[in-house]
Amino acid sequence: MKKSLKFIIAALLVLAIASVYAYRYYSMYYKPNSVENNADIYVYADEDFDDFLAGFLTSGVLKDRRTFAAASVKLDLASVLKAGHYNIKPGLTNKEIIRIFANGYQTPVKLQVKGYIRTPENMASYLGKQLEADSAAFMAALDDKALMNSLGFKKETYLSVFIPDTYEVWWTISPEDLIKRMKKEYDAFWNESRIAKAKAIGLTKDEVMTLASIVIEETKYEPEMPTVAGVYINRLKKGMLLQADPTVLFALNEEGVTRVLNKHLQIDSPYNTYLYPGLPPGPITIAPKAAIDAVLNYQHHNYLYFCAKDTFDGQHNFAVTYTDHLKNARAYQRALSARASSRATL
Repeated sequence: MKKSLKFIIAALLVLAIASVYAYRYYSMYYKPNSVENNADIYVYADEDFDDFLAGFLTSGVLKDRRTFAAASVKLDLASVLKAGHYNIKPGLTNKEIIRIFANGYQTPVKLQVKGYIRTPENMASYLGKQLEADSAAFMAALDDKALMNSLGFKKETYLSVFIPDTYEVWWTISPEDLIKRMKKEYDAFWNESRIAKAKAIGLTKDEVMTLASIVIEETKYEPEMPTVAGVYINRLKKGMLLQADPTVLFALNEEGVTRVLNKHLQIDSPYNTYLYPGLPPGPITIAPKAAIDAVLNYQHHNYLYFCAKDTFDGQHNFAVTYTDHLKNARAYQRALSARASSRATL
């Protein structure tokens, strides 16, 4: 009887110890350990593993930080951790999370390519804040003449490869691969219909993009864009100077200057459309799709001039003759002076 009791006690003790180890093993590898909300985690290629682990453990993603730290050691995560953007879903086990990091099961990021970016430097800075590669790496790719030429662009038109939209890309994508991806999107945008419209107007794709960049700098009011585009196309057809103020500001390239003065009109630059005929060498900003399509579907009319309305609502008055244009311009100047005077008395 005593021997049987000892055996039972010993068996229970072994079972208890085995249960403890089994629970520890379960907790380390198979117990759900990520919190109830999705979490975005970024792992940099040059990041020290200890720094990554310390940041991940304190990120609020895990319910039990101790078991994950132990599991990462047991499964040697340090030797297999891959850079990337990872979305950690609720209810994942430590083993599942480690498998995601080890195999590089990334979640794409949504890269919004914005319009109104004027220079390669601005674009490189913007991309460097959205993706793993830094601005210097993106600038090097945007300055790579071999890559530029292979894609059919020149320095002045290279930014046209970026068609504003939202794209899904890997966060770790290299600058060169991103630009090649943008070229595919560019080719998809320039479908047969758009190419045919450009040919009908007598403009190349680069020239359409350049004119669209002027249109968007002149007006943000979308219904008016085809009318503004029509003014410039009329001027081109007549051999008139475009005399587009935004091109002068681009040539001036001085921060804070928003109004064109008479002294600015003498700037010797191919972007100064008061001095040089035709379109400038390339876009003065990245134009949104609406502006590009406004050029391709420009309004047919006889207008040669336009001036901001005295209502200050972003819209314009259009004129066929210079005399009528001067009337519109004087009305705007009177309203501008009255507005400045009323503000001064406040």
